[in-house]
Amino acid sequence: MNRKLCAGMRSCLVVPLLLPLLLAAGSDVTGEEANRKPNFVLIMADDLGIGDVGCYGNDTIRTPNIDRLASDGVRLTQHISAAPLCTPSRAAFMTGRYPLRSGLGSIGRAEVLLFLGGSGGLPPSETTFAKRLQQQGYNTGLVGKWHLGVNCEHRGDHCHHPNQHGFSYFYGLPFTLFNDCMPGEGTNILGDLQDALQQMAAILGVGLFTLVCVRVCGLLELRLWLLVALFSLSILATAVWYVPFKLMATWNCIVMRNQDVVDQPMTLETLPQRLLGEAQNFIRRNSDGPFLLFFSLVHVHTPLFNTPAFAGKSRHGRYGDNVEEMDWLIGQLTETVDSLGLANDTLMYFTSDHGGHVEDADSRVGQKGGWNSIYKGGKAMGGWEGGIRVPGIFRWPGRLAAGRVVDEPTSLMDLYPTLKYLAEDTQPDGHLDGHNLMPLLEGRVKRSEHEFMFHYCGIYLHAVRWHPPGSDSVYKLHFFTPNFSPPGAGGCYEAKICQCYGDYVTHHDPPLVYDIFHDPSESRPLTPDSEPRYTEVLEQTARAVERHNSSLTSKQVNDTHSTSVQSQMTWDKILWRPWLQPCCGTFPFCGCKEEAPHV
Repeated sequence: MNRKLCAGMRSCLVVPLLLPLLLAAGSDVTGEEANRKPNFVLIMADDLGIGDVGCYGNDTIRTPNIDRLASDGVRLTQHISAAPLCTPSRAAFMTGRYPLRSGLGSIGRAEVLLFLGGSGGLPPSETTFAKRLQQQGYNTGLVGKWHLGVNCEHRGDHCHHPNQHGFSYFYGLPFTLFNDCMPGEGTNILGDLQDALQQMAAILGVGLFTLVCVRVCGLLELRLWLLVALFSLSILATAVWYVPFKLMATWNCIVMRNQDVVDQPMTLETLPQRLLGEAQNFIRRNSDGPFLLFFSLVHVHTPLFNTPAFAGKSRHGRYGDNVEEMDWLIGQLTETVDSLGLANDTLMYFTSDHGGHVEDADSRVGQKGGWNSIYKGGKAMGGWEGGIRVPGIFRWPGRLAAGRVVDEPTSLMDLYPTLKYLAEDTQPDGHLDGHNLMPLLEGRVKRSEHEFMFHYCGIYLHAVRWHPPGSDSVYKLHFFTPNFSPPGAGGCYEAKICQCYGDYVTHHDPPLVYDIFHDPSESRPLTPDSEPRYTEVLEQTARAVERHNSSLTSKQVNDTHSTSVQSQMTWDKILWRPWLQPCCGTFPFCGCKEEAPHV
């Protein structure tokens, strides 16, 4: 037989034998890719107003990268934070639970953690989405702002630290960015208390000097012990004022890599570039996946950056410059995901922790806070939409339809159950207040699972919204509203920020009622004459509040607060304790500088 023919025949025989094996191997590869768990890149801005972004109606600030995420994915128009300030909102975001369940509702003026050296924070008993995903084999990283505490009982126990809450890698600010971090910007922390302590120290000093002069001149016989006591009081008052407050930048304005302080006080000029570089490198290191990155931006909280590449480029002063710089950072991070071929395997999400700070402005810089579009109120206001309605954008090419808009009520607390679902985590949870968003994002359902949502300021329930089944209406009842100052203004401009309690609010009985689907600016309160369902709205909401209160381990009755969850927001937990202060070097001589990245 012809040798070539025999070779051909052997080939013909071999191919049918090998073909099933090749197809099986190919199907294994395809199956492995199909079953690969998705990556997650979560991006949260700080104090951004919903009206600052182009795809939410702004036509004077350029946000092309955020807008592109929206055009490539799903945009939520009624996305709500669980609190109008950083610490409680971020706790709810991380846990999928109202902040009261974690002991992070305040009864007074201090509604966020004020000192990195305090003992309050997200309790170790809480479970975050990062911890859940870490247990599912995810590499988890947090780059940027934390603001949920560090230590409990001694320096270095790190009981509240991101590493203890499911993040394998942390680089960023364990506290937050605030005015004390930048010379000449004033202070955000208990300014009136600082003034009182400073005046007390000055009065004691003047009094001591006067008495010493009287004694030296022989005008009056004074006991030596009296002068010593007055001298001691003067030194003590000066120390109580100066050490925690005048050295605030050293104590609070630091950068950590995992549990090591690497920049104290932090260098602001290079901070945005360092955070971006760390986020990009985390994605590159973990590109084989699955990974979770929480990129927690420090933009656009004050103090505002003055980065040369963006300074003076916007039409809205330094604040607009900062929004555009933030958008550029998001674009760079998106490009990193896409350039590594990870777009179809990665769910990207963008939001803000709460609304813009409408009262923040000065004569030198101008407006420093955000714009909340048509929505009334802003940061620190627990009921008005401007304080709690935030951007919500999801991009996942191949899984989520491009350009979809969802007008249903959703919450930052929905991220926990959504990520848990996508990571195929079937472990049981305690009481969750969020819901899996995927059926809504994919268009498999039309209605949100949030029939009722509860809007807190501190421990006080300021408002409730109800989305009745079978109706487009979204009713919102306000039990308390802040007293704007001056009266008739759109915020608390005289105080620079609104408070939640006592004489700072007006109680409404019956509640103010709005239909925010038809009246999103909350300008036309409903009455029994104008709304046929008015009585039903009051009754249904009252029953919902009763059910909600029965589910809480922390309950509020008027101005009292009884709880089986230890409050993290009491003064003894918030105020500075030297023995808890994170330090680079030997306390109190803390200080180190991180080398700036090569750009």
